[in-house]
Amino acid sequence: MSEPGTPIAVVTGMSAVTAIGVGLETYWANLLDGACGIRPLSRFDTTGYPTRLGAEVVDFDSRAVPGRLVVQTDRWTHFGLWAGEQALAHAGLDPAQLPGYALSVHTASSSGGNEFGQHEMQGLWSVGPQRVGAYQSIAWFYAATTGQLSIRHGMKGWCGVLVAEQAGGLDTCAQAQRALAQGSAVVLTGATEAPLAPAVLTCHIASRLVSTADDPQRAYLPFDEAANGFLPGEGGAMLVVEPADRARTRGAHRYGVIAGHAATFDPRPGSDRPPRLRHAVEQALDDADARPGDIDVVFADAHGSRPADQAEARALTEVFGRCGVPVTTTKAATGRLAAGSPALDVVTALLAMRDGVLPHVVNVHRPAVDLDLVLGAPRPARPRTALVLARGYAGFNSALVVRAPEPDPRHPGSTEQGTASSAQ
Repeated sequence: MSEPGTPIAVVTGMSAVTAIGVGLETYWANLLDGACGIRPLSRFDTTGYPTRLGAEVVDFDSRAVPGRLVVQTDRWTHFGLWAGEQALAHAGLDPAQLPGYALSVHTASSSGGNEFGQHEMQGLWSVGPQRVGAYQSIAWFYAATTGQLSIRHGMKGWCGVLVAEQAGGLDTCAQAQRALAQGSAVVLTGATEAPLAPAVLTCHIASRLVSTADDPQRAYLPFDEAANGFLPGEGGAMLVVEPADRARTRGAHRYGVIAGHAATFDPRPGSDRPPRLRHAVEQALDDADARPGDIDVVFADAHGSRPADQAEARALTEVFGRCGVPVTTTKAATGRLAAGSPALDVVTALLAMRDGVLPHVVNVHRPAVDLDLVLGAPRPARPRTALVLARGYAGFNSALVVRAPEPDPRHPGSTEQGTASSAQ
């Protein structure tokens, strides 16, 4: 549980880079319109690949990133640099006007700069070592985006990267609260990914968990009777997190509170112990001082394979009861973005609270689970508290509770209320 005096962490800025839209409001409008970013891959020849679909970001202009950084970094870092700048601008912050050691960066990464590394290795084997540039040593690395954001914005405080496959995208949001507790004034956090180069797509295919369907509208169907795997996608989101008191003092808009978090790890396959997703949910609720009835919507992990979907549905039913809470997901529209998806889900949950509407799960028409899935069209609602779930390959589980800001009677006119997360 959170220690007394731990700062309440509020989100004051957000951004989004997705296959259905680049930019926060473009993404949100297209999601509510039922857009689907699943399409045939175009960045390389997919002949011979059993999977030829994915969620590519097709309208991202690399000229939005300084030219010298374009050639020094991978595509996932290009997304992260742009999204970081957008989130800071959305929060009304100029890092140059703040002490560098009060600014922190925490991101998550699933597999780093895949495309950059692959190109360098191709050069090594086809030409020789003289073809490999100096930036190969850092561009592929998991912490590259954190490092580049830190350098670009003079953020000299506690910085880091979390690697927990998809679950890292939630863990890093909770890590931001830790940074506030250690004295940071502003934390830039989140994740972006670009896993659609040949090498990393081959790794996904080797897992035998990727959909091989040919119809983009029927390829990624989480919780559906026809579910046959997930499809990877590009993109993600970045968020600006500040202490509530500081945000209030500078008059920043507060989109929500990071209220509670927990992370667990599944036991090894073949053991007699059950999966630990339910435990993560229960611990996150406890950390947020919340009960199951307080949750207004769940943004599900939504893997897209029947066994994984059934396991998630079972965990939710055990906590919330049958059809006890609306459940939705962005992944059928944006693809599975590894660490980028949970960060995007947090942003989406806060937008849902802002606008009073729950986005629906696109393309799913025949649910195979006993959940209150939001299907067919967005659902008008007044969500105040949301649960976001993420599971990573090999057993990572993460659960994050976010709350909408509420008037605090101790400070008339303020808009934050909640329990700070301990990120246990």
